[in-house]
Amino acid sequence: MRKRQLGKSGLEVSAIGFGCMGLNFAYSQTLEKKDAIALLRAAVERGVTFFDTAELYGPFTNEELVGEALKPYRDRVVIATKFGIKLQDGKQVPDSSPARIRQSVEGSLKRLSTDVIDLYYQHRVDASTPIEDVAWVMKDLIREGKIKHWGLSEPGVQTVRRAHAVQPVTTVENEYSMWWRRPEDEMLPVLEELGIGFVPYSPLGKGFLTGSIGKDAEFAKNDFRSIVPRFTPDALAANQVLLDLLRDVAAQKKATPAQIALAWLLGQKPWIVPIPGTTKLSRLEENIGAADLKLAPDDLKRIDDALNRITIMGGRYPEELERRTGL
Repeated sequence: MRKRQLGKSGLEVSAIGFGCMGLNFAYSQTLEKKDAIALLRAAVERGVTFFDTAELYGPFTNEELVGEALKPYRDRVVIATKFGIKLQDGKQVPDSSPARIRQSVEGSLKRLSTDVIDLYYQHRVDASTPIEDVAWVMKDLIREGKIKHWGLSEPGVQTVRRAHAVQPVTTVENEYSMWWRRPEDEMLPVLEELGIGFVPYSPLGKGFLTGSIGKDAEFAKNDFRSIVPRFTPDALAANQVLLDLLRDVAAQKKATPAQIALAWLLGQKPWIVPIPGTTKLSRLEENIGAADLKLAPDDLKRIDDALNRITIMGGRYPEELERRTGL
């Protein structure tokens, strides 16, 4: 597996990471713990060194299975987890107060069976806690040896600048893919300016860009996609045009649509590391194969020209969840 550095931080990880959320959270097709552990260990054996989880996933149980799975390989892997969202009366509530962060980091260290967290993200910006206060806590945690690096998930560019001025930010994790390109407008230029890495989550569009979700797809009530506007029947039908593009390029390159989608991300900047998730070994191996698929500048330009002619229908989140991003 090829390696990449996340910005100027010196943090080196595999070019393709592993998003662990879907192993037992948010989707209808989840795995038994023993199967999830086996899949994570298979990823390590195939060269993946970067694994992303959060205390919210489960909640808490995703960290536990990641910790158990990766404990035998701890010196070979980079584990990222997140703080800043608590469950209150069944709803997700942002809380990055210093006391809450302290409580969260101790819980994550225990569940991950580790002495130090490699990369600690604020899961969502907390409008009631100044980002400078959060950054000072991160500075203290780094000094205490409890975390090595820190990052932000779905922040706005001004939040990144303010945070970075207090304690250098290693990476930003935002959604980014062929069907959600907003980070290109402001975020990517600012990260390049500041020397911060970028980790796209949902790089395969929550499964859509694999080509396996047809226009008539239906989702169980416990599947997050059942409430996402982009996965309504009308949107799925309209967005098939993007899959037509992916399939055409994949045929030319003797690859799969998912591999083209991931290779396209890798081709945007050398400090971008996507973290696709999966519950299948075959998909894991397919995703890893994208690291060896190089799209030339001419290929990328042709793809971008085609993407610019496509209008994607439907929001990526319900309104309530979208309001929590870009703060």
